[in-house]
Amino acid sequence: MCGIVGFVGNDRAIDFLIGGLEKLEYRGYDSAGIAVLNNNKFTVNKTTKRVADLKTKETEKLIGNLGIGHTRWATHGKPDLLNAHPHLSETQKFAVVHNGIIENYQSLKQELVAEGYTFKSETDTEVIAHLLEKYYKNDIKEAVKKTVDRLKGSYALGILCSDLPDCLIAVKNFSPLIIGVSENANVIASDITAIVPTTKKVIYLEDEQIAFIISHEIIITDKMGKPCKSEVSQIDWNVESAQKGGYDHFMLKEIMEQPNAIEQTIKNRIKQNEVYFEDFCIDEEKLKSFEKIQIIGCGSAYHAGVVGKYVFEEMLRIPTQVDIASEFRYSNPVINEKTLTIAISQSGETADTLAAIKEAQKRGSFVLSIVNVVGSSIAKASNGVLYTWAGPEISVATTKGYSTQLAVIYLFAVWAAKRLKTATKEELNAAVEELIKLPKLVKEALKCEKTIKETASKYKDAASVFYIGRNLDYAVSLEASLKLKEISYIHSEAYAAGELKHGTISLVQDNQLVVALCGVERLFEKMLSNIKEVKARGAVVFSCSEKANKQIEREAMINVYIPKTHNLFTASVEIIPFQLFAYYVAAAKGCDIDKPRNLAKSVTVE
Repeated sequence: MCGIVGFVGNDRAIDFLIGGLEKLEYRGYDSAGIAVLNNNKFTVNKTTKRVADLKTKETEKLIGNLGIGHTRWATHGKPDLLNAHPHLSETQKFAVVHNGIIENYQSLKQELVAEGYTFKSETDTEVIAHLLEKYYKNDIKEAVKKTVDRLKGSYALGILCSDLPDCLIAVKNFSPLIIGVSENANVIASDITAIVPTTKKVIYLEDEQIAFIISHEIIITDKMGKPCKSEVSQIDWNVESAQKGGYDHFMLKEIMEQPNAIEQTIKNRIKQNEVYFEDFCIDEEKLKSFEKIQIIGCGSAYHAGVVGKYVFEEMLRIPTQVDIASEFRYSNPVINEKTLTIAISQSGETADTLAAIKEAQKRGSFVLSIVNVVGSSIAKASNGVLYTWAGPEISVATTKGYSTQLAVIYLFAVWAAKRLKTATKEELNAAVEELIKLPKLVKEALKCEKTIKETASKYKDAASVFYIGRNLDYAVSLEASLKLKEISYIHSEAYAAGELKHGTISLVQDNQLVVALCGVERLFEKMLSNIKEVKARGAVVFSCSEKANKQIEREAMINVYIPKTHNLFTASVEIIPFQLFAYYVAAAKGCDIDKPRNLAKSVTVE
């Protein structure tokens, strides 16, 4: 969601601020702004268009070496220039950018208005600027401490004070904020993609920490002012990873990167034909104590969890439940110390998932997270973590993030099945062999691109699309449907095919496009029956099946084939055609594929 950048150093701040905000555009936003300190006064520029519109003749002249920037995804107040960040205090002594939600801002605002402060925006953020000014008595540390002490909710803050021309202040609580460390400048950002062009050395701020940053020194304290130790980490991916590399969109690039991403996830975790996790957090005794697995996630991560339910129950014979994280928090979940909770999140910053983790731990559950971003909030909050190592994913609609989550689920299932003795040696060997082949099989699945592109062009104007499947096919249909909705804005729904006769089939009419996923071989005949049902009501059927099932051509009008793999790993190859279908439908419609309307990459507010 909202993106934050900040710069203090020897060079012009404006260059990093705009370049950094452009790197954060993928997070989703509806306005953007910068504030640069020039001659002890703030120069502020805002836009409700793209970050590129912040580049004006006036901003090009800015020579100040201290500044902050922001991309806003509206929560409090409509997206306009008044509500866009940065926000200034009453006398313009303070400038603030904020990601998160201040839950008690209304009461704070009423208090400040009663004291004579005036508000120009509808945002919760403006109260922070006024509180800083209220408490500032020429002691910036005390002002920040008192302000933070009044705030309830989630926040990552970038703060400037015109009295301090060489100090950038950063505050973190439940929202991501990272410090980049280099010789000529120190910077902050919500995401490492904005930092990597400047430095690969970073400090991950912890919750309730405050950083006072100048160009050659960083002082980090807790909210009470007590000094905190900080560890500098090294980022291991390069700038090219976050560039399009000749593709029209990041989404297409990331679809095509999936064979390599899955290989990166798998290759160092298989040794001598066995799954191996270095320094893993769960030993055999702990594993055997679990009587239930609880999976939590949001969006595509939740869909990966639905796949995980089928895989875990089949391979581990442990009852598995999967819940949307935002619902899990309020459901009074039945979990305890004998429950393994698996949290899935690409960014590792998803607010609802983070809150659900804390709820699970409060009830005694052991939490294992599957995330992509090293040092993220969810990774730190969990009892253990398995990283997907997918590299940066820029497009808002996830593809390789989802695929690498599936790969980690398979790895964990095979690893656990051996220790629980719920699979034979022959079954485990076969599973490992298929895992090793998975990147090659995904690469083969990508060969359907030409057929998919033609189909997408033909159905780009569809008013509605239905996806149907059973078992793992149903799990994949959830993600396939979401991809189409996210980037093409076509209404689509996923249904368990066996439920068609229980009401859903009433929606099928002449020329309705129905996508039938038939990758689960043992349920192929059942799916053929479902295809006949929708055909009888006028549907145009687009099928996906393994190459061995040629008989489907007699029933479906459009057919795409996927390579055969392990019966529990089908999702990894089956999702590929429908990622491509969503992409090419959106491209044919002229949609903003990498930055779909109203969506954000990392949802850091509830």
